[in-house]
Amino acid sequence: MKTAVVNLGTIVTGDWREPAASGDSILMADGKIVSVGVASASAVESCDVVIDADGATAIPGLIDSHVHVTFGDYTPRQQTVGFLESYLHGGTTTAITACEVHVPGRPKDPVGVKALAVAAHKCFEQYRPGGMRVHAGSIILEPGLTEADFEEVAKQGVWLAKAGFGAVKSPFDYVPMIAWAKKHGMITTVHTGGASIPGSSGIWAEHLLAMQPHVSFHVNGGPVAMPDEDFPRLVHESEMALQACTAGNLRTLLMVGCLIRQHGQFDRFLIATDTPTGSGIMPLGMMYTITHLASLSDMPVEWAIAAATGNNARVYGLNSGFLRAGCDADVVLLDACQGGSKATALDALRNGDIAAVAAVIADGTPRFVGRSRNTPAPIKKVRVAACRLPRDFSGA
Repeated sequence: MKTAVVNLGTIVTGDWREPAASGDSILMADGKIVSVGVASASAVESCDVVIDADGATAIPGLIDSHVHVTFGDYTPRQQTVGFLESYLHGGTTTAITACEVHVPGRPKDPVGVKALAVAAHKCFEQYRPGGMRVHAGSIILEPGLTEADFEEVAKQGVWLAKAGFGAVKSPFDYVPMIAWAKKHGMITTVHTGGASIPGSSGIWAEHLLAMQPHVSFHVNGGPVAMPDEDFPRLVHESEMALQACTAGNLRTLLMVGCLIRQHGQFDRFLIATDTPTGSGIMPLGMMYTITHLASLSDMPVEWAIAAATGNNARVYGLNSGFLRAGCDADVVLLDACQGGSKATALDALRNGDIAAVAAVIADGTPRFVGRSRNTPAPIKKVRVAACRLPRDFSGA
């Protein structure tokens, strides 16, 4: 499918160093972005779908790097079906598992945790709820795992490993397992802050610095944050990414956002949700955290968007998160929806409002908000304004 978005008011790239792109068009084909900026009339006319953005703002599809997936589009924690499709409607086109810890009766022996990770990874290889891309299957580090176990699951495609929920005597016991996971090419992630499930331990700066994972999960608390004095140590004594989550401590979120900018380490700052959990299901969680940072601190809104898109892509090695040629064609259109006001979606975010997600394009295929199912009808062309998208292509 060839898709074009024209008449854009603003294009936010997802790269905090060069946050804006000139021009007003994005062309996509075969699931990839072909061009960003100016498009010729002939190139637009050759597309199967043409979206008139009516001055809306384009951002990359949001990447939520902390989603508690299980199997299918279902969360046992909230007993809800279809939550991932709802997150897609909130602008999240990619979800990365935080490990399948919420699977009822989850196994805790080496054979079981390996099987769980492989099964989750394989189940989501072809399954895309509502069009969302889901990276599932994170091996939960438990006592008894050996280096050979990490080699085994890595050969099956598992590339994520999670510390913090295992029955270890001390968080320092994770150190060799993190090293083995890294050796076999996995991205390693660690629960940060106070314990969140029975039997687990709080994890603080001294533990993280011993482990040196790729990502410190929900660094602003999940639900309890580390002491303030721990954060400068992570910034100065490590290179790990610091992931801030919606379901965490707002004060600490703002503090970490300020600290990481002060020390020129913004590539390491990630936004995620850490949901579904006891905090609930939050389809607009990523947008909430973006607007918290943009309205309650002096962080440029384009930088906050980059922390939710391009920064996640860099840390996790994804080909999405940026509006640039060659990247996966995941695009979100935002509109301030303030009547006759000339305020843009970015103005709304700076003001503490949640800019409306007017349309979502996942892998080059339009997935419009409000549709009960996101498989597009077989049509040739549709021209619609961003805030007046039809509920079904058949009515266009």
